[in-house]
Amino acid sequence: MGELRQAGAAAGFSVRRWGPTPRQYSSCLALSPFPSSFWPGSQVAVTFLSLASRLERVCVSKVGVIPGPGLVSNLMWSLWPGRVINAGKSRHNEDQACCEVVYVEGRRSVSGVPREPSRGQGLCFYYWGLFDGHAGGGAAEMASRLLHRHIREQLKDLVEILQDPSPPPLCLPSTPGAAGSSDPSHLVGPQSCWSSQKEVTHESLVVGAIENAFQFMDEQMARERRGHQVEGGCCALVVVYLLGKVYVANAGDSRAIIVRNGEIIPMSREFTPETERQRLQLLGFLKPELLGGEFTHLEFPRRIQPKELGQRMLYRDQNMTGWAYKKIELEDLRFPLVCGEGKKARVMATIGVTRGLGDHNLKVCSSTLPIKPFLSCFPEVRVYDLTQYEHCPDDVLVLGTDGLWDVTSDCEVAATVDRVLSAYEPNDPSRYTALAQALVLGARGTPRDRGWRLPNNKLGSGDDISVFVIPLGGPGSYS
Repeated sequence: MGELRQAGAAAGFSVRRWGPTPRQYSSCLALSPFPSSFWPGSQVAVTFLSLASRLERVCVSKVGVIPGPGLVSNLMWSLWPGRVINAGKSRHNEDQACCEVVYVEGRRSVSGVPREPSRGQGLCFYYWGLFDGHAGGGAAEMASRLLHRHIREQLKDLVEILQDPSPPPLCLPSTPGAAGSSDPSHLVGPQSCWSSQKEVTHESLVVGAIENAFQFMDEQMARERRGHQVEGGCCALVVVYLLGKVYVANAGDSRAIIVRNGEIIPMSREFTPETERQRLQLLGFLKPELLGGEFTHLEFPRRIQPKELGQRMLYRDQNMTGWAYKKIELEDLRFPLVCGEGKKARVMATIGVTRGLGDHNLKVCSSTLPIKPFLSCFPEVRVYDLTQYEHCPDDVLVLGTDGLWDVTSDCEVAATVDRVLSAYEPNDPSRYTALAQALVLGARGTPRDRGWRLPNNKLGSGDDISVFVIPLGGPGSYS
């Protein structure tokens, strides 16, 4: 923890909509205390915000201050991140969140000799996760409790490698007598085929560990979905801080940005039927059996009518970014694999995200055709090196589910960061909680005659809204 020098906190905030009648009051829920997931469950409520409308109640639970990357390991436990519940698509917030400080002890040394626990040469990483559930909260809750453990397991082989500045070994030694330990020299071809060795960085090993952890988490959901009632699926947005670098892994339509000295640095992108159209179409083209004779992998500007058979219409396939004309044939009358646009875009007319965890039971409506083969559990991982910049207390990493980003632009988030943090002293840890709350309540809007409205009179977000604000620099070394 030597790098973690300054004091501060990562703040989380979540909002849920109830209403529109007074009879739809929710009971107030308490958040699970650190280090468990933040808002899966229910217990006791306290008053948190002075909200005038009788259609909403606010609930908060005491959770610990979670250190950001610029912070010391001297944890404080006094902050009260909160959660608002009002009207929406279900009675419960399907968003889940988790913060953990995770210690990883190496499985064995690179030389193959088992590591002695007394050496104390393990690694510690900080972990934040937002999980936006759909079709039930089971997958999101399971991921919030277990994904960081899968990451820890994947890092066990890397503990000694990551602390050694030399290039990573190509192979780890196998256990003596184990399968595959015999001499494989007869399998090696001419050396001319391997004239140069690919460069593999320590950073790429961590990225691979996170990617594998997502896959193992998804496989565990598939195995245990019946016995443990792991219903639905979830988008997953995860941050891992390890050895001076921030790794942001995203599978879904949640997003993260860094606001640094007023500059906006995107740390993720959305994975939707529109952004992944070509990947989906390519899979449908290569494996037409996945379409079940009900769908076509081709995209058309609108649904084709039977009377248009034989005409030439605009289309595009898995190889095209532009449009061209083709003669309409009988199979083109099938429903398109990707349809709609914007937030209404869907895969197989069913789901609006293309990456995430779970959804193993998801079927096309009124059909037995599974959708899971088109959904990827692998995240995109972006890396930010904290050691390359001097960070001030106003530099933050903002994580948000799509409930925030549907109605709030990156520039509006950056403006809120500047407005809220400038109203607090740099050494006031509650400034980050206040910022998280301002972002969530700003996306929710305020109740008016025609529903919940933003200041520009547009509709506020009707989705679950969860936000983490993670400070990248502490106040101790700044005047």
